[in-house]
Amino acid sequence: MKNFLTESKLGRKLGPKGIYITMGACLIALAGAGTAAYNKAVSDISESIVIDDGYPVKAADNKTEGVPMDNSSESSEESSSSPAETSSSSESETDSKAPVITIRTQPNVMPVNGDIINPFSAGELVKDPTLGVWRTHDGVDIKADVGTPVKAMNKGTVLEVKEDALWGNCVIIDHYNGVVGHYYSLTKAITVKTGDEVDAGTVIGAVGDTAECEVGELSHLHFGLKRNNEWIDPLEFIGMNSAK
Repeated sequence: MKNFLTESKLGRKLGPKGIYITMGACLIALAGAGTAAYNKAVSDISESIVIDDGYPVKAADNKTEGVPMDNSSESSEESSSSPAETSSSSESETDSKAPVITIRTQPNVMPVNGDIINPFSAGELVKDPTLGVWRTHDGVDIKADVGTPVKAMNKGTVLEVKEDALWGNCVIIDHYNGVVGHYYSLTKAITVKTGDEVDAGTVIGAVGDTAECEVGELSHLHFGLKRNNEWIDPLEFIGMNSAK
Protein backbone atom coordinates (compact mmCIF):
# COMPACT_ATOMS: atom_id res chain seq x y z
CA MET A 1 0.00 0.00 0.00
CA LYS A 2 2.91 2.28 0.81
CA ASN A 3 4.43 1.77 -2.68
CA PHE A 4 1.08 2.42 -4.31
CA LEU A 5 0.66 5.75 -2.51
CA THR A 6 4.23 6.78 -3.15
CA GLU A 7 4.13 6.12 -6.89
CA SER A 8 0.61 7.50 -7.54
CA LYS A 9 -0.14 11.09 -8.33
CA LEU A 10 -1.77 11.47 -4.92
CA GLY A 11 1.38 10.20 -3.31
CA ARG A 12 3.62 12.56 -5.19
CA LYS A 13 1.27 15.34 -4.22
CA LEU A 14 1.05 14.50 -0.52
CA GLY A 15 4.71 13.69 -0.09
CA PRO A 16 6.19 11.17 2.41
CA LYS A 17 4.66 12.80 5.48
CA GLY A 18 1.22 12.95 3.99
CA ILE A 19 1.38 9.28 3.05
CA TYR A 20 1.97 8.25 6.67
CA ILE A 21 -0.87 10.45 7.87
CA THR A 22 -3.20 8.88 5.29
CA MET A 23 -2.20 5.34 6.31
CA GLY A 24 -2.87 6.13 9.98
CA ALA A 25 -6.31 7.45 9.17
CA CYS A 26 -7.12 4.27 7.27
CA LEU A 27 -6.11 2.10 10.19
CA ILE A 28 -8.25 4.11 12.59
CA ALA A 29 -11.20 3.76 10.25
CA LEU A 30 -10.74 0.01 10.08
CA ALA A 31 -10.55 -0.30 13.87
CA GLY A 32 -13.72 1.73 14.27
CA ALA A 33 -15.54 -0.46 11.80
CA GLY A 34 -14.44 -3.61 13.67
CA THR A 35 -15.64 -2.24 17.04
CA ALA A 36 -19.00 -1.33 15.58
CA ALA A 37 -19.39 -4.82 14.12
CA TYR A 38 -18.52 -6.43 17.49
CA ASN A 39 -20.99 -4.27 19.41
CA LYS A 40 -23.75 -5.09 16.91
CA ALA A 41 -23.06 -8.85 17.25
CA VAL A 42 -23.20 -8.69 21.06
CA SER A 43 -26.45 -6.70 20.87
CA ASP A 44 -28.00 -9.30 18.54
CA ILE A 45 -27.03 -12.16 20.88
CA SER A 46 -28.39 -10.35 23.94
CA GLU A 47 -31.72 -9.74 22.21
CA SER A 48 -32.01 -13.45 21.35
CA ILE A 49 -31.75 -14.50 25.03
CA VAL A 50 -35.08 -14.43 26.92
CA ILE A 51 -34.82 -14.11 30.73
CA ASP A 52 -37.84 -14.61 32.99
CA ASP A 53 -37.72 -11.64 35.36
CA GLY A 54 -39.63 -13.67 37.98
CA TYR A 55 -36.57 -15.81 38.79
CA PRO A 56 -33.03 -14.66 39.47
CA VAL A 57 -30.39 -16.00 37.14
CA LYS A 58 -28.11 -18.52 38.86
CA ALA A 59 -24.93 -20.25 37.87
CA ALA A 60 -25.43 -23.91 37.05
CA ASP A 61 -24.36 -26.23 39.91
CA ASN A 62 -25.54 -29.59 38.55
CA LYS A 63 -27.92 -30.01 41.51
CA THR A 64 -31.44 -31.25 40.95
CA GLU A 65 -34.14 -30.45 43.44
CA GLY A 66 -37.54 -32.01 43.93
CA VAL A 67 -36.40 -35.55 42.98
CA PRO A 68 -37.37 -38.27 45.52
CA MET A 69 -34.28 -39.69 47.26
CA ASP A 70 -33.45 -43.37 46.96
CA ASN A 71 -33.18 -44.51 50.59
CA SER A 72 -32.40 -48.10 49.71
CA SER A 73 -28.69 -47.72 50.50
CA GLU A 74 -29.40 -46.10 53.86
CA SER A 75 -32.03 -48.68 54.63
CA SER A 76 -29.55 -51.38 53.68
CA GLU A 77 -26.91 -49.90 55.97
CA GLU A 78 -29.39 -49.56 58.80
CA SER A 79 -30.67 -53.08 58.30
CA SER A 80 -27.13 -54.48 58.07
CA SER A 81 -26.07 -52.71 61.26
CA SER A 82 -29.22 -53.52 63.18
CA PRO A 83 -28.44 -57.23 63.73
CA ALA A 84 -25.00 -56.37 65.08
CA GLU A 85 -26.44 -53.74 67.38
CA THR A 86 -29.21 -56.08 68.43
CA SER A 87 -26.69 -58.84 69.03
CA SER A 88 -24.45 -56.53 71.07
CA SER A 89 -27.43 -55.34 73.08
CA SER A 90 -28.56 -58.91 73.63
CA GLU A 91 -25.08 -59.96 74.77
CA SER A 92 -24.89 -57.01 77.18
CA GLU A 93 -28.27 -57.92 78.62
CA THR A 94 -27.23 -61.56 78.85
CA ASP A 95 -23.96 -60.68 80.59
CA SER A 96 -25.70 -58.38 83.04
CA LYS A 97 -28.22 -61.10 83.88
CA ALA A 98 -25.64 -63.90 84.07
CA PRO A 99 -25.74 -65.46 87.55
CA VAL A 100 -22.65 -65.36 89.76
CA ILE A 101 -21.58 -68.96 90.26
CA THR A 102 -20.72 -69.74 93.88
CA ILE A 103 -19.20 -73.13 94.61
CA ARG A 104 -20.86 -74.73 97.63
CA THR A 105 -18.33 -75.21 100.39
CA GLN A 106 -18.36 -76.97 103.76
CA PRO A 107 -18.18 -75.67 107.34
CA ASN A 108 -14.72 -74.30 108.05
CA VAL A 109 -12.42 -76.08 110.48
CA MET A 110 -9.22 -74.93 112.16
CA PRO A 111 -6.16 -76.59 110.58
CA VAL A 112 -4.80 -77.22 114.09
CA ASN A 113 -6.00 -76.32 117.58
CA GLY A 114 -3.72 -74.17 119.68
CA ASP A 115 -2.86 -70.73 120.99
CA ILE A 116 -2.18 -67.91 118.58
CA ILE A 117 1.48 -66.92 118.93
CA ASN A 118 1.41 -64.16 116.31
CA PRO A 119 -1.88 -62.77 114.97
CA PHE A 120 -2.66 -61.39 111.51
CA SER A 121 -1.25 -57.84 111.28
CA ALA A 122 -3.72 -56.53 108.65
CA GLY A 123 -0.95 -54.82 106.70
CA GLU A 124 0.66 -53.20 109.76
CA LEU A 125 4.40 -53.62 110.35
CA VAL A 126 5.33 -55.80 113.31
CA LYS A 127 8.76 -56.83 114.58
CA ASP A 128 9.77 -60.33 113.53
CA PRO A 129 11.15 -62.06 116.66
CA THR A 130 13.37 -64.30 114.53
CA LEU A 131 14.78 -61.89 111.95
CA GLY A 132 14.60 -58.80 114.15
CA VAL A 133 13.09 -56.73 111.32
CA TRP A 134 9.78 -54.94 110.90
CA ARG A 135 7.43 -56.54 108.39
CA THR A 136 3.80 -57.44 107.88
CA HIS A 137 2.55 -60.73 109.28
CA ASP A 138 0.18 -62.00 106.62
CA GLY A 139 -1.18 -65.03 108.48
CA VAL A 140 -1.55 -66.47 111.96
CA ASP A 141 0.95 -68.63 113.85
CA ILE A 142 -0.93 -71.39 115.67
CA LYS A 143 1.07 -73.12 118.42
CA ALA A 144 1.24 -76.92 117.98
CA ASP A 145 3.76 -79.66 118.64
CA VAL A 146 5.86 -80.95 115.78
CA GLY A 147 4.02 -83.86 114.14
CA THR A 148 0.51 -82.55 114.93
CA PRO A 149 -1.75 -83.38 111.96
CA VAL A 150 -2.67 -80.37 109.79
CA LYS A 151 -6.15 -80.39 108.26
CA ALA A 152 -7.57 -78.59 105.24
CA MET A 153 -9.74 -75.68 106.35
CA ASN A 154 -12.40 -76.50 103.75
CA LYS A 155 -12.94 -78.46 100.56
CA GLY A 156 -10.73 -77.52 97.66
CA THR A 157 -8.06 -78.45 95.13
CA VAL A 158 -4.36 -78.59 95.92
CA LEU A 159 -2.65 -75.97 93.77
CA GLU A 160 0.95 -76.49 94.83
CA VAL A 161 3.20 -78.51 97.11
CA LYS A 162 6.65 -76.96 97.50
CA GLU A 163 9.71 -76.43 99.66
CA ASP A 164 10.40 -72.73 100.22
CA ALA A 165 13.74 -71.30 101.45
CA LEU A 166 12.01 -69.09 104.03
CA TRP A 167 8.73 -70.86 104.76
CA GLY A 168 9.84 -74.48 104.66
CA ASN A 169 7.48 -77.17 103.36
CA CYS A 170 4.25 -75.64 102.07
CA VAL A 171 0.86 -76.71 100.76
CA ILE A 172 -1.37 -74.23 98.89
CA ILE A 173 -5.04 -75.10 98.40
CA ASP A 174 -7.71 -73.39 96.29
CA HIS A 175 -10.78 -73.34 98.54
CA TYR A 176 -12.88 -71.84 95.71
CA ASN A 177 -14.83 -68.58 95.46
CA GLY A 178 -11.54 -66.67 95.37
CA VAL A 179 -10.23 -68.11 98.66
CA VAL A 180 -6.78 -69.73 98.74
CA GLY A 181 -5.21 -71.31 101.84
CA HIS A 182 -1.46 -71.25 102.58
CA TYR A 183 -0.18 -73.91 105.02
CA TYR A 184 3.51 -73.27 105.89
CA SER A 185 6.25 -74.83 108.07
CA LEU A 186 5.13 -78.44 107.59
CA THR A 187 7.25 -81.56 107.85
CA LYS A 188 8.31 -83.38 104.72
CA ALA A 189 5.60 -85.97 105.35
CA ILE A 190 3.01 -84.20 103.20
CA THR A 191 0.09 -86.46 102.34
CA VAL A 192 -1.34 -84.63 99.29
CA LYS A 193 -0.05 -83.71 95.87
CA THR A 194 -0.84 -81.07 93.29
CA GLY A 195 -4.30 -81.60 91.78
CA ASP A 196 -5.75 -83.59 94.71
CA GLU A 197 -9.29 -82.81 95.86
CA VAL A 198 -9.73 -82.40 99.62
CA ASP A 199 -12.61 -81.90 102.02
CA ALA A 200 -12.83 -79.86 105.20
CA GLY A 201 -10.80 -81.76 107.80
CA THR A 202 -8.72 -83.80 105.31
CA VAL A 203 -5.22 -84.28 106.74
CA ILE A 204 -2.68 -82.74 104.37
CA GLY A 205 0.50 -83.05 106.47
CA ALA A 206 1.96 -82.36 109.91
CA VAL A 207 3.33 -79.40 111.84
CA GLY A 208 7.07 -79.05 111.36
CA ASP A 209 9.72 -76.57 112.32
CA THR A 210 10.95 -75.78 108.83
CA ALA A 211 10.17 -72.07 108.35
CA GLU A 212 13.59 -70.40 108.63
CA CYS A 213 12.03 -66.95 108.93
CA GLU A 214 10.11 -68.01 112.07
CA VAL A 215 12.42 -70.62 113.55
CA GLY A 216 12.97 -68.48 116.66
CA GLU A 217 9.42 -69.10 117.80
CA LEU A 218 7.80 -72.11 119.43
CA SER A 219 6.78 -74.84 116.98
CA HIS A 220 3.67 -73.80 115.14
CA LEU A 221 1.71 -73.83 111.88
CA HIS A 222 1.85 -70.64 109.87
CA PHE A 223 -1.56 -70.42 108.24
CA GLY A 224 -2.55 -67.68 105.78
CA LEU A 225 -5.61 -66.96 103.64
CA LYS A 226 -5.97 -64.92 100.48
CA ARG A 227 -9.30 -63.80 99.11
CA ASN A 228 -9.26 -62.36 95.58
CA ASN A 229 -5.45 -62.26 95.85
CA GLU A 230 -5.40 -60.16 99.06
CA TRP A 231 -4.38 -61.39 102.48
CA ILE A 232 -7.26 -61.62 105.00
CA ASP A 233 -7.53 -62.62 108.66
CA PRO A 234 -7.89 -66.44 108.74
CA LEU A 235 -9.49 -66.48 112.20
CA GLU A 236 -12.13 -63.98 111.17
CA PHE A 237 -12.90 -65.90 107.98
CA ILE A 238 -13.11 -69.27 109.74
CA GLY A 239 -15.33 -67.78 112.45
CA MET A 240 -17.92 -66.75 109.84
CA ASN A 241 -18.71 -70.34 108.90
CA SER A 242 -17.02 -72.67 111.34
CA ALA A 243 -18.00 -76.21 112.23
CA LYS A 244 -20.08 -76.51 115.43
